[in-house]
Amino acid sequence: MTSPYEPRDAADISQLVADYPLAWLVSRDFHASPLPLIAETDASGSVTALFGHCALRNPLVADFRADPRGLVLFNGPSGYVPTSLLSKPDWAPTWNYAVLRFVVEVEFVEGETKDAIEQLVARMEDGGWSTASLGTRYDTMLDQIIAFRAHVRSAEHSFKLGQDESPQGFAEIVAGHGDRTLALWMEGQAKR
Repeated sequence: MTSPYEPRDAADISQLVADYPLAWLVSRDFHASPLPLIAETDASGSVTALFGHCALRNPLVADFRADPRGLVLFNGPSGYVPTSLLSKPDWAPTWNYAVLRFVVEVEFVEGETKDAIEQLVARMEDGGWSTASLGTRYDTMLDQIIAFRAHVRSAEHSFKLGQDESPQGFAEIVAGHGDRTLALWMEGQAKR
């Protein structure tokens, strides 16, 4: 097993964005909004941009028009790991998590607003609902929204999904942790 702080590959990073799309978009003026984002990747699978939309009245719009630099923060699976899960009495408790931090330059792409919404709806609804259900209300909504593409300038990630446990201790945590999603991410990262 390599360092538990590194994802296995670029696909793990884009998977975290897909599984946990609600991220904090933060301007240099420290306005921040939680917004659902879709990862855009290059041929190698690396995230190159994050595609989304927000209300035109959101303070971020004015901020990014004045200065396009910002920060995007994703929180993936996380949870406390109590000592009661391990048979080793001298092991200390910890918190496991997977998080992403992207430094971005935001470009507003007003002509892609409808596409941003349609992509998000398709991803989240999986065919169970369509914007056609909104009728004429949809056009009114579109007039109040703007799409953006946050171009990734640098990225940091921390997949702290283990903490120097023995193979037995790690297996005990994965088997006994109540958050099965976190346990699956831990197990997935261990299979390298």
